[in-house]
Amino acid sequence: MPVKNRFAELLPEITAWRRDFHEHPELLFDVHRTAGKVAELLRSFGCDEVVEGIGRTGVVGVIKGKTDTSGRVIGLRADMDALPIIEQTGVDYASKTPGKMHACGHDGHTAMLLGAAKYLAETRNFDGTTVLIFQPAEEGGGGGREMVNDGMMDRWGIQEVYGMHNMPGIPVGQFAIRPGAIMAAADQFDITVTGKGGHAAKPHDCIDTTVVAAQIIVALQTIASRNVDPMKQVVVSVCTVQTDSTAHNVIPQVVKMKGTVRTMDPAVQDFVERRISEVCAGVATALGAKAEVNYQRGYPVTINSDTETEHAINVANAVSGKVDTNTAPLMGAEDFSFMLNARPGAYIFLGNGDTAMVHHPAYNFDDNAIPFGSSWYAGMAEARMPAA
Repeated sequence: MPVKNRFAELLPEITAWRRDFHEHPELLFDVHRTAGKVAELLRSFGCDEVVEGIGRTGVVGVIKGKTDTSGRVIGLRADMDALPIIEQTGVDYASKTPGKMHACGHDGHTAMLLGAAKYLAETRNFDGTTVLIFQPAEEGGGGGREMVNDGMMDRWGIQEVYGMHNMPGIPVGQFAIRPGAIMAAADQFDITVTGKGGHAAKPHDCIDTTVVAAQIIVALQTIASRNVDPMKQVVVSVCTVQTDSTAHNVIPQVVKMKGTVRTMDPAVQDFVERRISEVCAGVATALGAKAEVNYQRGYPVTINSDTETEHAINVANAVSGKVDTNTAPLMGAEDFSFMLNARPGAYIFLGNGDTAMVHHPAYNFDDNAIPFGSSWYAGMAEARMPAA
């Protein structure tokens, strides 16, 4: 692809940006240094417009093509935030902030989109407008939702939107994508079981909340195994159990549990939310206790629209010629889903090679992936808005 040579030339510069971001990780919406540097670089490239503070701390850059007879506007998105993890990579550019690290490669995503921005601002070899979206708070904060709710799509007239994430286990330079659901919805729940506490030697005088909680945990597993079509993907996981006593000889009055639900189908998501309350209430009632469920919707299903997925595949093929077009969907979640709910688009994976998995303290983004990722970002703008 024509842009690859330019990105090979820019690789040392883009790598330096990436490693600077890696050294200075920031969490959720508190990405002021990162966003500030992104905005500074975009202005230095000659972007036609750079706006900060979208979705609290997001940055939007606008680059106009040599012509605009098509009236097309394409959005390209990267995320900027890091994770609360103690880094164990041993690299000389490791995090300088204890307890924070770029363990998911968002430093690489931001740097690759900046590289694409520099190239597009230099060449402007497209007919329309490219909107560069740098998003905060992907890791649990819903920054994508905040940027959409801030009116980003309408303000810049974005018609299609595309995003990318690196993926360990896929060779560097290769891509993976699928039409339809590619990442799961992620919800969470809190369950409070209330019974009658007392001395562990006299369980007959108590309503044992630990037994009730244990039965609820087991019963919740029947949602996936017995209530949902086996062809539908669903995960119900209870991840924490906490009692109001730490003694060896006390039956607690209250047990609290926390967990997550992952689904690929909105109808299944609705069913599971209802069924969790039914199961908890039924088990608790049968054993003489009470169970209260607080269910919170999180990120929706990430759904690639068919036509835009084909566009993403075509550009990826032009960049590397190695694209898995039917990759298995992941039960992890991604708040790019909010942008895809607002506009048609596609989300693609870029290989990060044989590295530690994302969210692991030894994970590190492979800088050799930069030319491929930057080429894909830039290629999406040029392919969707070919020069007049």
